[in-house]
Amino acid sequence: MTAMENDSWITMVPGIRRQTLVAGERMMQVLVMLEAGSHLPEHQHPHEQITYVLRGRLRMLIGGVLHELGAGDTAYMPGGTPHAVDTLEDALVIDTFSPPREDMLAVDREKQGKMSDE
Repeated sequence: MTAMENDSWITMVPGIRRQTLVAGERMMQVLVMLEAGSHLPEHQHPHEQITYVLRGRLRMLIGGVLHELGAGDTAYMPGGTPHAVDTLEDALVIDTFSPPREDMLAVDREKQGKMSDE
């Protein structure tokens, strides 16, 4: 089953939803859909992050430097680096984190538990 075919999307902020694709012992991948005009506020986490743009366009502020990314572009954020995103047009990206984001995985487990109760 592909990410688009099930109901495991989790809203991060208005206009930005994510779905965990896979999580291992030392890394994880997350599919993220971003609507044009959406904004992910500046934040940081101890995890390394690689963002790969499948389609659309983003403006990312990474460590105080603006980067405009389109389909096929990649950005790397060392752990602890402040970063933010403005979505210039509808976009789909894959984020890879190392180590896995336990905060995201906890939300995934909670959502799965609620879905199995229905």
